[in-house]
Amino acid sequence: MTPSCSPLSLGALTALLETRTGQQLGTYRAWRIDTALKPLVRDRNLDSIDRLVDQLRDGHDRTLADQIVDALLNQETSFFRDGAVIDQVVEAVAAIEATGRRARVWSAGCATGQEPLSLAIAFAERQERSGAAAPDIVATDVSEGALARAREGRFTHFEIQRGLPIRRMIRWFDEQGDDWVAKPELTRAIAFRRHNLLADPAPGRFDVILCRNVLLYLSAPAKTEVFARVADALRPGGLLVLGAGETVIGQTDRFEPSAECRGFYAHARARPANMAA
Repeated sequence: MTPSCSPLSLGALTALLETRTGQQLGTYRAWRIDTALKPLVRDRNLDSIDRLVDQLRDGHDRTLADQIVDALLNQETSFFRDGAVIDQVVEAVAAIEATGRRARVWSAGCATGQEPLSLAIAFAERQERSGAAAPDIVATDVSEGALARAREGRFTHFEIQRGLPIRRMIRWFDEQGDDWVAKPELTRAIAFRRHNLLADPAPGRFDVILCRNVLLYLSAPAKTEVFARVADALRPGGLLVLGAGETVIGQTDRFEPSAECRGFYAHARARPANMAA
């Protein structure tokens, strides 16, 4: 479906999103523009996306660019997405802690918070079983709007049902009207921070970095840059976790498949000097 705005406006929106986040708004994603920006157009009493872009160009409202970027970002997520991966992360953290070091976990591109909350639940349940304390969890996203929702931990009935069985819903969330709100012990276990993977220094060094389904919409140079930044933020022996449709192969020489954790990635080992590049 072709968006109902002029090619000039489409170009401006595409450039804004890529400049701010590295994400590309290709033809196959352009259909989202109408749905994503319709609330902004309505709230500003405008009659079209073109008029919204006119206001963007005027530059009088310094918050408008952020609002447009937040609306255009793909914030698709769910609780315990690829649940086996969450279980693997818990196992990997246990192996790291066995060395005597407290683990640190980074959920990059956390959107509205379902991934870090899933981690917090998994580690809280581990603590109930074994007494093992949860690792430090840092969750970041480029969207302040998404982070505000993540910090609040408030989800609709539709959102809470995506990935959470009834037992976990009742144990870890309180029903408030039509919504479900994460218990304070969960949200307190996570440090939510605004962060741009392409522009900001990493929020520390970590043993496990989840960067799932974030790279799908980036250009090849942007992916290489993100991999470099993530590699610098990963502690020795640490693990990188990507989405099911993502890989490091052909994208970077900083990572290779982990020999210990299937499906995860580790720092690439130095090759002998006489080995062909």
